[in-house]
Amino acid sequence: MDSSEHGSSVLSTGVASGGTLPPGLTEEEAEEIQVELTKVEDEIQTLRQVLVAKERHAAELKRRLGISPLSEIKQNFTKGWHEVQCSNAYLTASATFEEIGRSDAYKRTQETLSQAGHVTSAAFSSVGSAIRNQFGEMRALPYSNSGNSPSFKSFEDKVENMKYKVMGRSNGESDHSPTSNNAPF
Repeated sequence: MDSSEHGSSVLSTGVASGGTLPPGLTEEEAEEIQVELTKVEDEIQTLRQVLVAKERHAAELKRRLGISPLSEIKQNFTKGWHEVQCSNAYLTASATFEEIGRSDAYKRTQETLSQAGHVTSAAFSSVGSAIRNQFGEMRALPYSNSGNSPSFKSFEDKVENMKYKVMGRSNGESDHSPTSNNAPF
């Protein structure tokens, strides 16, 4: 069956099944359009097959060149990132952020937050000193055995470890583990 016969059978089937021709279109024109539609659909199918064959061939060439899918993704990502960095939106946003960074309001906010951090650090240090002094006094009490008990030492070690995690070591402190020295803090 050639394409004209196929077109006729489709048109005949369409008309026979209750389909009507659009107004102003003769049966001959409808047949011609149907034949052309069939040809276009066949060409589309052929192009899909050619595309699949070309994609397979390209994949084989890449494999032979040692280009893996992962390296291809990296290359695409790098290219995309470069395109983003060159885009007007990125350049505009970058310039805006630079202006904000140079603004007085940003500098004042940065200074305020820095000062707040220093004050908070000093407050924690003061609290730590007060706790250290209290434990030192408890340990020094002659009637108290609590300073030498295993549970007190365990608690002392935990507090000391927490201090090092929060505050870090100061310049004068050794690099030994906090549990290895017997000082209260």
